[in-house]
Amino acid sequence: MAQTEKKSGLLRRTSSSKKPLKEKVVLMYDEIFAKEDPTKNNPRFWDELFLMKVNLEYLEGKLESLDGDEVMKVKDNINSLFHHCVQALGEEHQIKVVNALQTLCALFRGVHQKNKSATGFDIINMLMGFDKAELRMKELMESLDSLLCGDGSESLKSLCLKLLLCLVTVTDNISQNTILEYVMINSIFEAILQILSDVSSRAQHGYDAVVLLALLVNYRKYESVNPYIVKLSIVDDEPTLDGMGMVIHHALTDYNRQYKDKEEENQGGFFSTLTSMVGNMFIADADEKLSVQTNEAILLALYEAVHLNRNFITVLAQSHPEIDMATTPATPVPASPLTPLGTTPPSLDMMNNPELPLDPNLQTSNLLITFLKYSSIIVQDTKDEHRLNSARLCLIILTCIAEDQYADAFLHDDNMNFRVNLHKMPMRHRKKAADKNIPSRPLVCAVLDLMVEFIVTHMMKEFPMDLYVRCIQIIHKLICYQKKCRIRLHYTWRDLWSALINLLKFLLSNETGLLAKHNIFQLALQVVNLFNMFITYGDTFLPTPSSYDELYYEIIRMHQVFDNLYCMVLRVSTNAGQWKEPASKVTHALVNVRAIINHFNPKIESYAAVNHISQLSEDQVLEVVRSNYDTLTLKLQDGLDQFERYSEQPKEAGFFKELVRSISLNVRKNVSLSTMSQDVLLKEFSSIS
Repeated sequence: MAQTEKKSGLLRRTSSSKKPLKEKVVLMYDEIFAKEDPTKNNPRFWDELFLMKVNLEYLEGKLESLDGDEVMKVKDNINSLFHHCVQALGEEHQIKVVNALQTLCALFRGVHQKNKSATGFDIINMLMGFDKAELRMKELMESLDSLLCGDGSESLKSLCLKLLLCLVTVTDNISQNTILEYVMINSIFEAILQILSDVSSRAQHGYDAVVLLALLVNYRKYESVNPYIVKLSIVDDEPTLDGMGMVIHHALTDYNRQYKDKEEENQGGFFSTLTSMVGNMFIADADEKLSVQTNEAILLALYEAVHLNRNFITVLAQSHPEIDMATTPATPVPASPLTPLGTTPPSLDMMNNPELPLDPNLQTSNLLITFLKYSSIIVQDTKDEHRLNSARLCLIILTCIAEDQYADAFLHDDNMNFRVNLHKMPMRHRKKAADKNIPSRPLVCAVLDLMVEFIVTHMMKEFPMDLYVRCIQIIHKLICYQKKCRIRLHYTWRDLWSALINLLKFLLSNETGLLAKHNIFQLALQVVNLFNMFITYGDTFLPTPSSYDELYYEIIRMHQVFDNLYCMVLRVSTNAGQWKEPASKVTHALVNVRAIINHFNPKIESYAAVNHISQLSEDQVLEVVRSNYDTLTLKLQDGLDQFERYSEQPKEAGFFKELVRSISLNVRKNVSLSTMSQDVLLKEFSSIS
C-alpha cells in the first residue's frame, strides 16, 4: 500500500526499490540551489514557482544545510529568488502574493539560522547582494506598506505583519539585525497607525501591529536616532492613540480573565477540599499552578506608549463599560504547551466590541484599571528571573504614571471613583475579601493598595530589593503630588504605616543575610523619609486631624522598631566599612521620629502612673498625644518632597536590552507562518482568482 510522506517534500513511496517522488515545488527549489540559472531551461520558472504551494520546511532546511562556500556558489540564484519574491508582491494574482510572502519568510529565517555567526553585511549580501540591497528593501517595504494600507484581503495583511515580525525577530538581539536599517529608512510607521486607528482593521491585526511597533522602537534605541521613537513620541491623533490603548486593554483583559478562570478552577473540587482539610498547607502549590506566563510584549508596548508619548496618558483614563470576566462569552484562545497562556493575542470577539451598550448598573473601567489588575497578578510571584522582570516592568510603568501631572490629576479626581478588584496572594492569616465589599474610590487608592500588598507579601529570603525600592518611590511620588496640591485623600493610611514598619522590622531581623546582597540602608532611608513626609507635611494632605494623631500613635506604639533601627545604623555608621555613609544618612533621617518617641513616651508613662492604669487604650494614648503637641520640637528637613525623575538611559538600558531579547525569542517562536493554514489561504485566494 502506498504511504504518503510530506516531510522534506517527499510525496509517496510506491515500493522499497523506487525512490520517493518529489513535489514539483521541491524540484524547483533544487534547481535554485544548483549553480546554474534556473531560467535557462525554463524561461517561465519564476512565474510557475509562485503558483506553487510553498514548502516552508524544505526551503528553510535547504538553506540551513548549506555551508558558507556552498552559499556563495548559489548566491546569485538566492538573490534572484529574493528579487522575484519582491516583484511578485505587486502581482494581481493573489496566490502569487501569498506564496511570495511565505517564501520571503523562509529566506529570512533560513539564512539567519545557518549564519548566526555571520555579520549583518554578509547576510544582506547572501539574500540580496550588496549593490542591490537598498533598492530591494525599498521595493519590499513599499509593497508591504501598500498591502497593509490597501483594501485587500485581511488574510494578506495578516501575512504581511507576520513577515515583518519574522524579519524583526530573526536575530536574538534585534539591534544586531542590520537589515532593520532599511526598515528604519523605509518606515512603515504610518501603516501601523492606520491599522490601529481603524476599528475593523484593529480587530484583525491590532495585536501584531502593536507588538511590531514595540520591537521596532527598541532597535538601536541607545546608539542612534530611531525614527519610530521620534514618530511615536509626537503622535497626537486621538483615534490612533485610542486604538493602541484598546489593543493593549483587550490583551491585558484577556489575560486577567484567563487567570481568573484558572483561579476559580483551582478553588473547586477535590483540591479545594484537601487544602481545607490540612490547613492550607498546599497554598504554595496552588499558587504555582496559577503562575501563568506573562505577556511581556504587550507590556513593553504599554511602557513605550506611556514613556514616550504624553498624549497617551489621556488614553489610560478613557472610561468604558467593564467587560465582565465571568460572564462575557469569548472565543477561547487555544493554549497548548507550545503557546503559553498570555502569549497569544486576545480573542476577536473582544476586539470587535470597542463600544458596548451602556448599562447604568455596569461598572465602568479603563486601561489603567485593567493594568492595575494585571499588575496585581504579576507581582504576586517573583520567584524566578522571568517573573521578576515582568513585575519590574509593571512597576516602571507605574513609576512613569506616578510622576505625570495629568495622570496624577486623574488618579486623585474625587469625582471619578472606581471599584478595583485587585488580586491578592493567598495567605493563611487572612480571608479573601468579597468583590462586592470593595468600595468605590479614586484610582490612586488602588495604586496604594497594590503597593501595600506588595510590601506585605514579599518579605522573604530571596528579597526583591529592586522592586521594593521602586514600590516606595511610587508611593513617595504620589504623596509629593498630594502635598503639592493639598489633596486630602480619604485612604486607610494606617495600612501603609503598618506595612512600612513591618518592612523595617524585617530588614532588622535579617540584617546579616540581606547586607551580603543588598544595600538595605537605601531602602530604610526611603521608608524613614516617607514617615518624615507624613510628620512634616501630613497636616496638608492627611484627611483629618485625627489621621495625624493616628500617625503619632503608630510611631509610639511601634517605637521598639525605630529604637532598634537607630541602634543598628548608629553601630554601622560609627565603624569603618562600606555601609558607613548610607547608615549615617538613616541616623540623621530618624531625628524627628526619635524626637516624637522621646517626647511622648515619658508623658504616656506619667499619665498611666497618675491614673493607676497598667495598659493604656488607644483613645487614652491619643488623648496624651493631643494634649502635648505644643511642647514637641521638630527639625525642618529639606528635600523631603523632591524626587529624581525616571530616566531609562543609562540605569535601565541593560534591563530593557535583555527584556527585548526575551520578547524577540518568544515572538519568533510563536510567529510561524505555518500556523496560518496554507490550505485555508490558498483556498481563499483560489476562489478570488
